[in-house]
Amino acid sequence: MSDFWADRRVTVTGGAGFLGSAVVRRLQAAGATQIFVPRSAKYDLRTRDGIARCLADGRPQVIIHLAAVVGGIGANRANPGRFFYENAIMGIELMEQARLAGVAKFVGVGTVCSYPKFTPVPFHEDDLWAGYPEETNAPYGLAKKMLLVQGQAYRDQYGFDAIHLLPVNLYGPGDNFDEASSHVIPALIKKCVDARDRGEDFIEVWGTGSASREFLFVDDAAEGIALAAELYDDPDPVNLGVGREITIRELVALTARLAGFSGEVRWDASKPDGQPRRALDTSRARDRFGFVAGTSFEEGLRRTIEWYSAKRASQR
Repeated sequence: MSDFWADRRVTVTGGAGFLGSAVVRRLQAAGATQIFVPRSAKYDLRTRDGIARCLADGRPQVIIHLAAVVGGIGANRANPGRFFYENAIMGIELMEQARLAGVAKFVGVGTVCSYPKFTPVPFHEDDLWAGYPEETNAPYGLAKKMLLVQGQAYRDQYGFDAIHLLPVNLYGPGDNFDEASSHVIPALIKKCVDARDRGEDFIEVWGTGSASREFLFVDDAAEGIALAAELYDDPDPVNLGVGREITIRELVALTARLAGFSGEVRWDASKPDGQPRRALDTSRARDRFGFVAGTSFEEGLRRTIEWYSAKRASQR
């Protein structure tokens, strides 16, 4: 472990959130002692004033930008305008003000939703501009994708060290389990555990189960982000993932088994599946800054189920 983080002032936007908390823990383990986490109640990063106060108070040398307005398919369908505007304006203005303030490094964390709907599998970073994203989350994906363009433009014109990472779908303890905005894994875990505890004999799941997804354990994602912040200085975007996919149907079966739910699964084919397939080529992250995910999917899923079950039991 290097001493890169020991004396650096780091601002982690979204640092109190699911991924952000894991990143903060990872930086602390690496020796970081000057980590500033702006909270939205005090620093509204959708406004120039909020960003200015954030930079003045944190005085960062490194910014890891994780703050985002996010949700699953339902939330994306209900809030396309909000998801586009708030994610775009927050990132664009933050990067501009960071440049003007002399911040040494800007780590932009984008999304796999930026990829075209029909991307050859596994997704390679060179295919990022080969088509339009899947419609239900295109506004969010394109808003985050603009930060890649901005970072590359700022690198060319100003010599600004901005990098852009593309994590695949994340999961793990501490995830968002809210029914209105959760992603697929916490939504399925909640359905299975709640149905198990209530003695219900079926759960209902959106879509047909034919779509596939790749999932990255949150602590592995934090490791990749920290390594890239320390070691990567290039304009090319970089995938963060595990390089393996699972169909939603297989995911539901595995989640039900690990959660101890043995009832029926009813598929609502009137609801969208989302992007047909997602699996990343992860060779660039491995080759350029040595990142390889270390948590098996079954182990990560089991830990997430155990965390939610314990939380639910404590609330009862």
